[in-house]
Amino acid sequence: MDILNYMTSANLLAGLWIAIQITVLAMLAGLSLGLVLALMRMSHNPLISGIAWGYIWVMRGTPILLQLIFIFDALPRLGIRLDSFSTAVIGFALNEAAFAAEFIRGGLLSVKRNQSTAASALGMGPFVTLRRIIIPQALRSITPQIANATISMLKGTSLASVVFVNELTFRAQQIVATNFDFFTVFIAAASLYLLTTTLVSLGQLVIERRLDPELRSLSKQPSIWSRWITGVDTPTLVFETAEPKASVEPDAAQNRGLNGKRGPDASSEDNSIIKALASSALKNVHETPDTPFVVCKNVHKSYNLRGRGALEVLKGVDFKVHPGEVVAILGASGSGKSTLLRLINHLEVLNDGEILVEGKHVGYEMKRGKLVPSKALAKARADARIGMVFQSFDLFDHKTALENIMEAPIQVYGVSPKVARSQALELLKGVGLTDHAEHLPMRLSGGQQQRVAIARALATEPKLMLFDEPTSALDPELVGEVLAVMRSLAEAGMTMIVVTHEINFARDVADRVVFMDKGVIVEEGPAREVLTNPKEERTKQFLRMVDGQN
Repeated sequence: MDILNYMTSANLLAGLWIAIQITVLAMLAGLSLGLVLALMRMSHNPLISGIAWGYIWVMRGTPILLQLIFIFDALPRLGIRLDSFSTAVIGFALNEAAFAAEFIRGGLLSVKRNQSTAASALGMGPFVTLRRIIIPQALRSITPQIANATISMLKGTSLASVVFVNELTFRAQQIVATNFDFFTVFIAAASLYLLTTTLVSLGQLVIERRLDPELRSLSKQPSIWSRWITGVDTPTLVFETAEPKASVEPDAAQNRGLNGKRGPDASSEDNSIIKALASSALKNVHETPDTPFVVCKNVHKSYNLRGRGALEVLKGVDFKVHPGEVVAILGASGSGKSTLLRLINHLEVLNDGEILVEGKHVGYEMKRGKLVPSKALAKARADARIGMVFQSFDLFDHKTALENIMEAPIQVYGVSPKVARSQALELLKGVGLTDHAEHLPMRLSGGQQQRVAIARALATEPKLMLFDEPTSALDPELVGEVLAVMRSLAEAGMTMIVVTHEINFARDVADRVVFMDKGVIVEEGPAREVLTNPKEERTKQFLRMVDGQN
């Protein structure tokens, strides 16, 4: 009973409130500074990274007790005077920032780099990408560590008594000094700490549940109790992970082949939707018969390999694409095909030469007679309206199919959520995935993920579509459904550059084929002519190899 009396005493509760205030303020400040330090540590600039590492090294390597004493005693000698409470908040915040920087950095590094690349391709800037894509995914691994740090700091506020902060432990010591009831008083104080840290742990569970996209989607279903009360038996949510082979009809299987006109989920109405949306996206393209839409002049690109010198990937590529043209780029792995696509959308920086899209450089400006990347790179990508579909899909893992498609229109182009949602649903219908709108990427088959990726790119109303081997990561059965959507885009007049190994698709859909090898264009010309009667021996060798694999 005495323990309960002490736990409810105004004296100890006031001390607990001070400890909570210090913890909350110090954690907020420490996490904010920790994020900055984490980003500095990840910088490629050795000076910036070194400054961050030096701070972390000092703050992690010295006791918090000494840091508090230094702030409280040394700063006044420099003319900076702080009260006890402010000293505790600043001291704990500065100390926590060093530890937070490392677990935040670990969380950020756990997010696949492809997520940032996909966001950049959609025109998102670094800040928007960090806030909308990277941090929400990193928080899932960071949250338990934040909760642990919060609990440790709440308990560690007892050290603030060294600078005369009248918090919970300090007040308990004062009570013991007057009544010598050591055991009871400190059991009461410990109980208050335990109660508060328990609330932090419960908060952690709630936050983790909210951050888990799968649990969030499951929580939308009525509970067993509510279904029993209402008498409504809501079926359990079933996620599709692959196309069931046993249910494929012979005719449908043929439609999945390269010569089929559509995949199993795409109706004629769906194809007409895609064509209409693509035609709408092309309304702002200024077509001039003799003016190429994409021009690559003497494009060079190399990468510096540590200890092995430079690897030259592109060696003076000259390349043009006209409005409404579909160009298929073929070649063995390592020939520079994907790098060329990334350079067109400025996901990589040119070493030499220039690339024009609709007569403009994407994210470059002329300085002293030389092209250099502009500071407003994200805006340049957004203005260029270049849609890109990647080999590995690169959907945002924490967002549903619908949310993936809505993200860029809202965050980059300022479209209202209501309009963006309506357009996204139309696009999902166009790719035959209306029933999968609320599914997470992990619950979709490879073919479905790629179709969502195409819809996401189309949501930006692109003037040019880049496809980087869009079917190479798919099972053969799923290839047809992706190619069907691409056929519809081609028929709508979309300008497309497709890196692919699908020879039949290139023959039937592409206007022109470009064959690359070892960073140069070996042969190009009308698709059927190059694929049926190639002139260069290297092209013939490649086509024989591909035919042998098929």
